[in-house]
Amino acid sequence: MSFPTPEDRTVVGPDGAVISYTVSGPEGALPVVVHHGTPGSASPSREWLRSTAEHGLRLVTYERGGYGGSSRRPGRRVVDCAGDVVALLDAIGAEVCLTYGRSGGGPHALATAALLPERVLAAASVAGVAPFGGPGMSREEWLAGMGEDNVEEFDAALAGEDVLRPWLEAQRPAMLSLDQDAVTAAMHSLLPQVDLAVFTGEFAEDTLRSFARALAPGVDGWLDDDLEFTRDWGFDLTSIEPPVALWQGSADLMVPFAHGQWLADHVSGAEVHLVEGEGHWSIPVAGPDGVLAGLLRLAGR
Repeated sequence: MSFPTPEDRTVVGPDGAVISYTVSGPEGALPVVVHHGTPGSASPSREWLRSTAEHGLRLVTYERGGYGGSSRRPGRRVVDCAGDVVALLDAIGAEVCLTYGRSGGGPHALATAALLPERVLAAASVAGVAPFGGPGMSREEWLAGMGEDNVEEFDAALAGEDVLRPWLEAQRPAMLSLDQDAVTAAMHSLLPQVDLAVFTGEFAEDTLRSFARALAPGVDGWLDDDLEFTRDWGFDLTSIEPPVALWQGSADLMVPFAHGQWLADHVSGAEVHLVEGEGHWSIPVAGPDGVLAGLLRLAGR
């Protein structure tokens, strides 16, 4: 089916920083606010554009500080995204929303639900990381099961910006290349067969386009994401009032299955989908059994 062309916009956040975002879909429709992965950008996938159009929803994708066209905000914490979402919703004239985050976007979707219970009808975290240093999430437990590239990346993050920045800058050229083989080679330790199988065609093109937009200005956004994941997130997971769905695949090498199990044990009342054999990218957004349909059901829509 056809879908609306996303419109690029900017809004000034509560701290004066510029937030770059895209919006598509009918005015006045219920928006889905998407928190991108790490790295990632506001460039929406065609899967999301089609799926929201099928349901008559509005799609809002935005860039965290330092990615794409959004101002860098050194020292940002996961919780800070809630103020960004308020600015986005106010800018498009929406009172309430659904929110979703995959991978590095997962904690931000949970933060949005925790801080904005009056504006979030339901939230979904897909393959989202668990808080570093929480009970049962020591360094060794948090890294266990990650592919070698992610272990190196987060060890660098734990060592600080002076170590992490050159590591990320060394990865950046491949991630900017729009060359599927180059990106696959750069992420070889993170891609089980189930994720390699979906990293083709439209999905690969959209993912590469998102990486390129994210990292065009440099690695600041990626760096600040990694640093914030290893710090206190700034909110209490047990305080989330809106309904939450948690999705995690057992074959995930980017965010290990144990992270999803930990979140399932610590996010009160969550609807939990611990899916055998799925990877980081293979859990579907679309379809009757996909994440979006589940979000709408949780929201009573």
